[in-house]
Amino acid sequence: MSEFPRTSIGEHFATLTDPRRDHLKAHRLVDILTIALCAVICGADEWVEVETFGQAREAWLGTLLELPGGIPSHDTFGRVFALLDPEECRRCFIGWVRAVVGDPGEQVVAIDGKALRRSHDRRAGKAALRLVSAWATESGVVIGQVATHAKSNEVTAIPELLKLLSLEGAAVTIDAMGCQTAIAAQIVEQRADYVLALKKNHEKLYDRVADTFVEADKARGTTLLLGDLAADTATNAGHGRIERRRCRAIGDPAHLAYLDPDHDWPGLRSVVCIESTRRTDTEASTEARYYLSSLPPDAPTLARTIRSHWRIENSLHWVLDVAFREDDSRVRTGHAPENFAIIRHLALNLLRQDTSRRAGLANKRFRAALDTSYLRSILDGLSA
Repeated sequence: MSEFPRTSIGEHFATLTDPRRDHLKAHRLVDILTIALCAVICGADEWVEVETFGQAREAWLGTLLELPGGIPSHDTFGRVFALLDPEECRRCFIGWVRAVVGDPGEQVVAIDGKALRRSHDRRAGKAALRLVSAWATESGVVIGQVATHAKSNEVTAIPELLKLLSLEGAAVTIDAMGCQTAIAAQIVEQRADYVLALKKNHEKLYDRVADTFVEADKARGTTLLLGDLAADTATNAGHGRIERRRCRAIGDPAHLAYLDPDHDWPGLRSVVCIESTRRTDTEASTEARYYLSSLPPDAPTLARTIRSHWRIENSLHWVLDVAFREDDSRVRTGHAPENFAIIRHLALNLLRQDTSRRAGLANKRFRAALDTSYLRSILDGLSA
């Protein structure tokens, strides 16, 4: 691995515990990881494809790796990834992100979950894996991920993920599943801000917030809420419809004391209403969504922050399904689904870090499969 830069996968994943017995180590663990990563960058989505890539590029891989046992079989890849400790893999991944990409800083970090639909195993009574990921919306990279436990959900996974991240200065956005006082407290303790979607899982608070904005509408044109209600409006047109979004934010201490009389929400500085009106030639609909935030009641900033949360759907989840065919992956044995998902995230980050050409991810993967010099340039993103 001497040809790899100092902060290569060889260094950041060097602390991984090799789960194999000594007499079964025909292939170095770092070689297995590196071949799998290169294969995924080049379009491989299954273990047979990873082996096929390795066989086709064995001469080139030999210039980077020792390959004492040649190219591992697809069974070897599957067996090793099934045995690797996903928590160790996760920590190695986050260490690489910090070294190469850096901490998110003052940007929006969106937290959201995604199921790997084909990772279930009915015969073994194993449900599909669900990963909760943290997405740095401006950097366009995954900065961490945690799998939900078999008998749990995102509420327990989100705090576990937050603990792994350095969030100082960031604005963390989470959907209604993460709208919990303990999660808000943890974000504030980590010196970040939160914007949490509020739904009727907090029925009394939801009704109070909704009623507050109804009263604010009634008070328009009077001095009742003068200086208290911040507003911002944006309009988009396309696909035969017009969408108008109005963001309103209230941060008056008296109103916040009414909404949260027991101060259950640490650092609460504003409540937000996003009102979306969609019009087509034949119909119109209006939807109101509410949020709690530790950010000041600056409507334009809050509107941008909330809107940027949905980039995780389009720029991460959708890309993993379409470009990486994640939902079609039948990798399902042991810890392999989670560990292979981490390799996909690492490959996605490397491809996104490449600015040498203006092309989509599918095009970049195809180019890397054809051109080893381009693939090597992608791997150079492994260095700080």
